[in-house]
Amino acid sequence: MPKAIFLEPIDGKPGKPGQVYYPIIQKPVLPPTVKGSEIIIKLSAAALNHRDLFLRQHLYPGLSFDVPLGADGVGTVIEVGPNVQDKSWKGKRVILNPGTGWKDHPDGPEDPTGYKILGGTKFDSRGTLQEYVTVDESEVEEAPSYMSDAEAAALPLTGLTAWRALITKAGERNSTKGSAVLVTGIGGGVALMALQFAVRRGAYVYVTSSSQEKIDKAVELGAKGGVIYKEEGWEKKLLAQLPSGKLAFDAIIDGAGGDIIEKGVKLLKAGGVISVYGMTVSPKMSFVAQAFLKNIDVRGSTMGSRKEFKDMVDFVKANEIHPVVSRVLKTSLDDIAGINTLFDDMKTAKQFGKLVVQFGEATGDSKL
Repeated sequence: MPKAIFLEPIDGKPGKPGQVYYPIIQKPVLPPTVKGSEIIIKLSAAALNHRDLFLRQHLYPGLSFDVPLGADGVGTVIEVGPNVQDKSWKGKRVILNPGTGWKDHPDGPEDPTGYKILGGTKFDSRGTLQEYVTVDESEVEEAPSYMSDAEAAALPLTGLTAWRALITKAGERNSTKGSAVLVTGIGGGVALMALQFAVRRGAYVYVTSSSQEKIDKAVELGAKGGVIYKEEGWEKKLLAQLPSGKLAFDAIIDGAGGDIIEKGVKLLKAGGVISVYGMTVSPKMSFVAQAFLKNIDVRGSTMGSRKEFKDMVDFVKANEIHPVVSRVLKTSLDDIAGINTLFDDMKTAKQFGKLVVQFGEATGDSKL
């Protein structure tokens, strides 16, 4: 029987949000079946995201103990349904669109029931921490040929989130040649993808972190500089690093929340944009008067549409971008102890890039 990784309730019942850390278990699942325009993918690697950690802490909506974890995955198509239009999918290595219900509308999902992300919730019955998954042929893209399985697994969710935050929400004119972009909290997957996208578009990119080591690694990826945000007056130090003639930032890509609007007022040009894709510091932010007096736009950003996913993948392929992978665990889905160590890295913010479980036969040229 195929295997999959699930959350397990403690003492047979759910815990209180934020006061629990659910164990993960491996369980057998039914063999995959295919119908209509569906394809079956034999998965070879899956990447973790913070939503997986939040699910273990019961801090994410719709938690389910009956749905495998994981929204990011790569694998090979082994079977196609009778109504699949492109029969050549069979045998190809593909990555999965991590969410459904959102085709191409710029504002949000068209599906009246909302956007459904893979893994661990009642909203979609599929996850990528399993050996096989069945999806519609329209929900995959061919994996970049130059990427290893681990890199390909690391791309979908963070790449899509970063693309929408930078391109759709911050805006193309604020993330192009000559623009100055600040990416906060460098080290996480979304921040690192946003950094690479902005660099490839010709922007001056700067970062913040609590670690000088992470700032140095970001500079190796193309950032012009950065500051430690725990230092007093870090925003003045950051502005001093801008190139001659550039007095302020055009956009801030932020996943923390907290006091970013107060800091943004000091950092941004008039009419600048703060694109917020997460709020890890606090579920609330203060909106200060200086922000509207300076015409600052604060824009919330989520993952993205199917169109944005394709646009992102096309850009990645055209520029041969490699997702940053912090650690790859090459093991089987029986190795619960090993998989738990990846979660430990995420809990303690040790990672610089994505955390990947590689549990199938690897394909692609490894760059790790």
